[in-house]
Amino acid sequence: MDTRSVRQYGPSGKVLHAMGNDQHHSETTLRVNGKPHTLTVDHRRVLLDLLREDLDLTGAKKGCDHGQCGACTVLVDGRRVNSCLLFAVALDGCEITTIEGLSGDGEEPHPLQRAFLERDAFQCGYCTPGQICSAAGMLAEAAAGHPSHVTDPATPSGEPVPLDREEVRERLSGNLCRCGAYPRIAEAVEDVIP
Repeated sequence: MDTRSVRQYGPSGKVLHAMGNDQHHSETTLRVNGKPHTLTVDHRRVLLDLLREDLDLTGAKKGCDHGQCGACTVLVDGRRVNSCLLFAVALDGCEITTIEGLSGDGEEPHPLQRAFLERDAFQCGYCTPGQICSAAGMLAEAAAGHPSHVTDPATPSGEPVPLDREEVRERLSGNLCRCGAYPRIAEAVEDVIP
């Protein structure tokens, strides 16, 4: 058995993990905010911890750590997910977009980020990155024709779902805001609906 030590370094140059080669770690490549990252990852490590601790991307927050609050929402291959529930090794080869990379390479904020600022759609701001990532995923889902619980059954299958206040509220119901900024959040999202 090969017992050579493997060291993994973070963006700041500090050693993140030092371990022997064993059956509980795998080399995993994730494309995060447009940049590839290859890391040796413990099979039990969730995406949220990898983003925050290994890549210093602290926008996604650890709220409940049970997938119930939405504070950790990021996009994986364009779909919104609770990063606290996904094992990082299962995402080998996936494209991950966090709040830090939502606007792409540009210096201008994403339209949702701008709308949240203009509408003052936050108070403490803890849930805001997850709310914005969830809203971005929700807009893409509706445009692709994915219905929600409140979508009119007469809506043609596979065609874009029209978004009104009820649709927005239903589709964002998995993201909690302890401060109660829901009316402003819904208004901010409505501002960017095409």
